[in-house]
Amino acid sequence: MKTKLILLLVSVFHITLTKAQETAMSSAEITSFKQTVVAEAQKIKTLKTDFVQYKHLDFLSKEITSSGSMLLKNPNKLLWKYNTPIQYGILFKDNKVLVNDQGKKNKVDLGNNKKFEKINKMIIGSISGDLFAADDFTITFHKNRNQRIAKLSPKTKELSAYIQTIVLYFNDQQSTVSEVQLIEPSKDYTKIVFKNKQINQPISDALFSF
Repeated sequence: MKTKLILLLVSVFHITLTKAQETAMSSAEITSFKQTVVAEAQKIKTLKTDFVQYKHLDFLSKEITSSGSMLLKNPNKLLWKYNTPIQYGILFKDNKVLVNDQGKKNKVDLGNNKKFEKINKMIIGSISGDLFAADDFTITFHKNRNQRIAKLSPKTKELSAYIQTIVLYFNDQQSTVSEVQLIEPSKDYTKIVFKNKQINQPISDALFSF
C-alpha cells in the first residue's frame, strides 16, 4: 500500500513538473508570436484591469499581497490604484508622475528625471506587451503547456540597478500580458496578475486624477 502511494505521488509530481516545464521557442514561433503581440499592442487605445500583486522578500516568510485596479489611456496616461491593504496611487500623466500615499501627494517631472521616464515606458510596455522593439533589453522567448513567455534583461546600468529581469506571461488565449514578474538584483521579486481585463472601452480623462 505504501509503495503504491509513493508511486502515485511520484507520478503526480512528474506530471506537475511536465506541465510547468519551459522550453525555448523556435525561430518561426518567435517571429509569429512577436508579430501577433505587437499588432495587438498597437491596437490598444485604452485598457482597464484589476490586479493582484505579490511581493516576495527573502527576509519574510510570507508574500505581501495587495490588490487594486489599473487604467491605461494611450499615449500618456497610466493610473495604478491600490485598494488593499492600504490606499495608494501612482499616476503617470502628461510627462509627470504623481504619487498619492494615503492623501500625501508628491509630484515628479519626467522630463527632468530620465529614470522615471524609462520606468514609465517600461510599465506601459509590460502591460501591453509592446516591449519587443526596445533597445534597452535583451529578450529571450519561451513556452510551457499553457503560456508563452518573454524574458527581458536590461542592457543599461541605469535599469539594471533596479531590475534584473522582467518576465511577461501570455496565456494561449490572449495576445496581451496576463502576468508580469519583476525580478530585482537581490532576487526579491514582484508578481502582478491581471484579471477582468477590458480593452478599448471608453475611459474618461477625469479618472486620471487624485
